[in-house]
Amino acid sequence: MSGKNRAFADGLTAAISGVTGRQGQSRPNRSIINDRTNRLAEVASGKVVTRTHEFIDPARCKMWEGHNRDYAALSYENCRELIESIRAQGRQEVPAIVRRLTNNPDFDFEVICGARRHWSVSWLNANNYRDIKFLVEPREMEDEEAFRIADLENRAREDLTDYERAKDYLLGLDRYYHGRQKTMADRLNVSEAWLSRYLDLARLPEAVTRAFVSPHDIRLKHVMQIKPLIKESASREVVYEAAERIAALRSKDQNYLVEPAAVARELENAVATELGHLRRGSARSPKRGAVAITRDTDGKEIVKIDAKSPKRLQVTFMLAELRSREEMEEAVKLLTDRYWPVQE
Repeated sequence: MSGKNRAFADGLTAAISGVTGRQGQSRPNRSIINDRTNRLAEVASGKVVTRTHEFIDPARCKMWEGHNRDYAALSYENCRELIESIRAQGRQEVPAIVRRLTNNPDFDFEVICGARRHWSVSWLNANNYRDIKFLVEPREMEDEEAFRIADLENRAREDLTDYERAKDYLLGLDRYYHGRQKTMADRLNVSEAWLSRYLDLARLPEAVTRAFVSPHDIRLKHVMQIKPLIKESASREVVYEAAERIAALRSKDQNYLVEPAAVARELENAVATELGHLRRGSARSPKRGAVAITRDTDGKEIVKIDAKSPKRLQVTFMLAELRSREEMEEAVKLLTDRYWPVQE
């Protein structure tokens, strides 16, 4: 190639890779343009999700009716740590998830996740911190999706009681899943046995829960102790009478049986004593004769327990009914919780 042609080719290459503009500035490099194009394509495809956050007045928000938090139970005492954190930072760091409302003159949003954050910011606004706003992430979603998102966010939170979660699950079972426990478990990505325990807690009658200082004190392990006691009418009446007696005594002495584990044991002992299943002086002994542990979802017998004597327990696992390792582990847990409850 001649020197003149080579110079022409070099100039053409330079023109393609970076052309000087009218003001003497280089146009963006093609690789930069490609990066931006790829980024937009990822957002459009759903691989990358962009979220919009807003700082708003908490007074313009209301709780979603399907919210799993007992908002009325919130107080400065149980929100103190969060309040102090927001006050120290000068702002709320983690946004609450909300939905926009239309045609509502009183509220602009409803809170799907973030009741404690809303309460804490509202408290700060009412106590000389009007400059702190409520940080939210507005989303569009149907009620069933909102239920699942709220459950997923709050499932690992220790400040949400078993009772709050249980009541939320029971409400959601009928409202979103037409009473189909298996469908609900699949949508929440949990086992039926795990979900069943929460539903048992939510279904405890008031005649039982009144024995506790608050229903919020009742945990799943206590339900495991109480549920067998109220399955049969004879023992159920004993439990109801014992719960009423405990509540009456506590009305006179607020320090009487305040620990939930102690309440559960007292109900258990009342039944055992009344029906003659406890030997005098023993804290707990197995019932004589054969009893069965059944699967809550279909009533199938999965474990058979034969108490041959106070010191001998014969256990038979129904392998044909135990369809997975998870169900086997659940059966073992039911057995141990029945005879060796966790002491608090």
